Amino acid sequence: MKAIVMSRFGKPEVLTYMDAEKPSLKPGEALVKLEAVGVNYIDVYHRTGLYPLQLPATPGMEAAGTVEMVGSDVTEVKVGDRVAYAMTPGAYAEYAAVPAWRLVAIPAGLDSREAAAAMLQGMTAHYLITSTFALKAGDTALVHAAAGGVGLLLVQAAKRIGARVIGTVSTEAKARLAREAGADEVILYTHQDFEQEARRITAGRGVEVVYDSVGKDTFLKSLNSLAPRGMLALYGQSSGVVPPFDLSLLGQKGSLFVTRPSLAQYAATREELMWRAGEVLEWIRSGEMKLRIEKTFPLAEAAEAHSQLEGRKTTGKLLLIP
Repeated sequence: MKAIVMSRFGKPEVLTYMDAEKPSLKPGEALVKLEAVGVNYIDVYHRTGLYPLQLPATPGMEAAGTVEMVGSDVTEVKVGDRVAYAMTPGAYAEYAAVPAWRLVAIPAGLDSREAAAAMLQGMTAHYLITSTFALKAGDTALVHAAAGGVGLLLVQAAKRIGARVIGTVSTEAKARLAREAGADEVILYTHQDFEQEARRITAGRGVEVVYDSVGKDTFLKSLNSLAPRGMLALYGQSSGVVPPFDLSLLGQKGSLFVTRPSLAQYAATREELMWRAGEVLEWIRSGEMKLRIEKTFPLAEAAEAHSQLEGRKTTGKLLLIP
């Protein structure tokens, strides 16, 4: 089979398209012939070594396809099932061996590309609004990178609940996308101070929650945008790692909460995985939530996909097609 393999950490050029051995199955695993592969920022962290994989490694944490073979002790899926998954490395390839408990059936009416685009980012939006900070009608949420892959889904998920959403974006084109997704207010952070704007929009009180995937560049201003006892959910760090800070700041700024959540802990059991994936895929199937698949690349062009993602040249979802 063909796969993307990296033998060292570094820039996108370390992603090498090459022949590789088809995975062998361990008990409890299924072999999936992949038809669409999601590109996510965690793949960048793996490539750079921020979250190191054991080298040589094939990155990629999300895909969809068809079960071609099952190992021993597999009861969750059978050969021929259309499935999608997230949070298992090795998706930048034509085949992947996946723990069967992580595989979710693709509902009728959705294709592999839609399923691959929905799993990781959709479930991230789901856990952020249902579990990390359980949004309710009337709450105000500040969503950074509101025109990004997670951002567009977060905006829609928050509006389903009846929350007020303030999005931050870098360009007018991205602002239009955030508004189309349902954002009540959009801040162009390249021209406006989002902290001051968030305070102005909320009549000085601040927001109940900030969903922040940016990290270093936004962290302190995100804290300053919160209402008393508000929460900063730092679920990514595209601008870099947040440096150490004095926890007493949280008290000084209003008894604030900060958390660094990850999907792995919010979909750690099959029951929770099926709940999150089931709701997300149904929202998409029914049209309640709309995906934006901006670009697809051949698997061989994974490096270019990473370059565009890191360069903030994209909105919505990027896919690789084996």
